[in-house]
Amino acid sequence: MNYKKSGLIAVLLATVSATAVHAQDAGQNDVSGGDIIVTAQKVEQKLSEVPITITAVTQEQMKRLGVDDLDELSNYVPGLNIQEQSANNPGIVIRGITSDSGSAQQAARVTLYYNGIDISRSRGAYQAIYDVDRIEVVKGPQATLFGTASTIGAVSIISARPKPGVSGELTAGYGNYNAYLLGGHLNIGNDVIAARVAGEWKKRDGYVKNLSTTQGDLYAQNQLGLRASVRYTPSEALTVDLIGTYDRQRNSGTPFISKRFATSAGPADPFGAANLSGSPLSGKVLGADKLGLTRDVYDVNLTASYDFADGWNFTTVNGYRAFNSLEVFDADGSAAWWLEFAEGAYGSQLSHESRFAYSDDHVRTSFGWNVFHENNRQEVPFSTEEGIYLQCAANLVPNLGCVSSTGVVTAAQATAILTRGAATQIPYQSIFTNKGINDQYSVFGEVTWMPTTRLELTAGIRSLIEQRKSGFVSVAPKSVLSGAPLIPGQATTKGTLWSQDSFQAFLPRFNFLYRLTSAINLYGTISKGRRSPTVNQGATSLSIIPEETVWNYEGGVKLVRGMFSGSLGVYYQKYKNFQISRTVTDPNDPSGRPVGSSITESAGTASNLGFEAEGQLRPTNWLTLFGNAGFIDGGIDKKKSNGIYAGNRFRLQPRLQWSAGFTVDAPVGNGVRVFATPSVTYRSKIFFEIPNKEAISQNKVTLINVKAGLSFAEGRYEIAGYLRNATNERYLLDAGNTGGGFNNPTYIPAEPRFYGVQLTGKF
Repeated sequence: MNYKKSGLIAVLLATVSATAVHAQDAGQNDVSGGDIIVTAQKVEQKLSEVPITITAVTQEQMKRLGVDDLDELSNYVPGLNIQEQSANNPGIVIRGITSDSGSAQQAARVTLYYNGIDISRSRGAYQAIYDVDRIEVVKGPQATLFGTASTIGAVSIISARPKPGVSGELTAGYGNYNAYLLGGHLNIGNDVIAARVAGEWKKRDGYVKNLSTTQGDLYAQNQLGLRASVRYTPSEALTVDLIGTYDRQRNSGTPFISKRFATSAGPADPFGAANLSGSPLSGKVLGADKLGLTRDVYDVNLTASYDFADGWNFTTVNGYRAFNSLEVFDADGSAAWWLEFAEGAYGSQLSHESRFAYSDDHVRTSFGWNVFHENNRQEVPFSTEEGIYLQCAANLVPNLGCVSSTGVVTAAQATAILTRGAATQIPYQSIFTNKGINDQYSVFGEVTWMPTTRLELTAGIRSLIEQRKSGFVSVAPKSVLSGAPLIPGQATTKGTLWSQDSFQAFLPRFNFLYRLTSAINLYGTISKGRRSPTVNQGATSLSIIPEETVWNYEGGVKLVRGMFSGSLGVYYQKYKNFQISRTVTDPNDPSGRPVGSSITESAGTASNLGFEAEGQLRPTNWLTLFGNAGFIDGGIDKKKSNGIYAGNRFRLQPRLQWSAGFTVDAPVGNGVRVFATPSVTYRSKIFFEIPNKEAISQNKVTLINVKAGLSFAEGRYEIAGYLRNATNERYLLDAGNTGGGFNNPTYIPAEPRFYGVQLTGKF
């Protein structure tokens, strides 16, 4: 580490020590208010007694904030950013490290868990967060807890479980852009068997006006989620949960907007109107008539927990998840029939884990095994008109251009000019598909020794063997006008080309927890994370991208005392063979992938230094103040061996992010309460790509949000209003995208001001 990083570590460690000493001097009262029960270590523990850096958010906290999606939640979790370009393409970022590749051949880097099952495959990962018990965001590698995909951390979603009694809730809402919301749950049961059904339907108009006469406005939303759960508890020793979930999206097109091509409404503007008309042959070639996303996800989970002897427990978690999605998109950002693509993603995942656990006053141990199988494919069909493609890409006809300053597609004349009137249109289509069949088998174990009531020492390891099989098939006919496939680097294969390889790894984890006082806990961890190697099969070549490894060192303090609870953690991470995903822009790329496609490759070594802090103060029972902050100084190491990537910051990584706010929830008499939660979130500049480019970046973003209302009849009824992005700040959600691979980057505007009202009834 250089002097700058060493100095920052010293300052942060001094801050941790000063915080602990100050709190110790203040007194010894042990109050657990604000301490959430979590299961990140596969046992129920208070948040303040988990020796890792973790943020837990309950359903009630999300309701107070007005959060109803994962990307909104990430604004309030230090070290977490979620970029939801679409439900088909969520970018999940922990500590500046992202996992968002759609390739079936590449492994995830950040684990997304749903009820204990890994759902990290990008196109099947999006999960609505209605009727959840809590969401735990675990930072740093946790191989013995969350498997190999948790290279840098995990987001664990735990749905609400059935419970004895009869209860229910129904919420209906309406907002601008004709936003409708209907959701709720019904619970019924007794001590032996209980059932719960829950659901959520969200629909709104698009917030980006589309001038096309064949396509509707962009970023319209139509989403449905349904869940049914049954809990069987024949005795105090045995609990069985069966959960079935269905998620569906029927959303309109993603607004990939060009800064290069004007529309009839004026000069190109990422925050203005778009004119995305797609392909006139979209239904035949791309699979759907219009731009947009059609996605269905089916998930079944069976979990059983059995206390079979004094101190002993056996838990098995089993899951099956299948997804199919088709997203049609206009990658050129204009009305031209130029770069019209679709992405079809289809896959299934099967997971089984069994874990034995033992606990007494001095020892806590667990061991078990995991089997994971997935079979996925990603299809990318392409449609264009040959003259338009060649004119917009290479300007073959001088002075004709591609799209005029008034939005007219002048390139539509190119075919007639190039063929001397023999043809006016020559449609062209191609397709490539990558496939991945991956199997992983692992055993794990760890032991926690508690020599005194103050000290806990943990050591564990996961040993794994995996087989990764990759396939690639493409059909790329020769262009009539150019005599070669239009997309540079594309080639027709003779059927599917297959390659496979086997790998193994050992991933350790060491933790300590020291109870300095009844209110203050110090913790530290050393752990190793790993992103699986990639068997990178292309149309003309094969390469093995080595595994990415990271060593993670961190420590911190957690305090729960009186009216205050909080934590401060410091970490340093060192990466080897840091894998990056980039868009192919060169037809001679050694990956053998066509221009415009995404590949993974090693950028060399990288490092990450940062801190995360959270705090909550509750001076009265009707007022809660909260705040958090995260700072990251990280990126590709600046040394010659890292080539063009040296010194680049990680994709989607802000140096600084923070949020703050307060909640008022006060009685006003006769069973009526008034509540309000205003909040502010901040994120510093981010780059959307590696290598970093100023043109493909977003400067700092500050958002103001508020949710407020009244509850009646002792909380049985509620009326609330919400306001998100109150100042209507303009900022980019993403930039570059597929168009960037053709030297035509596009830009996606983030959400504007949203507001509305919601009515809730409970019984």
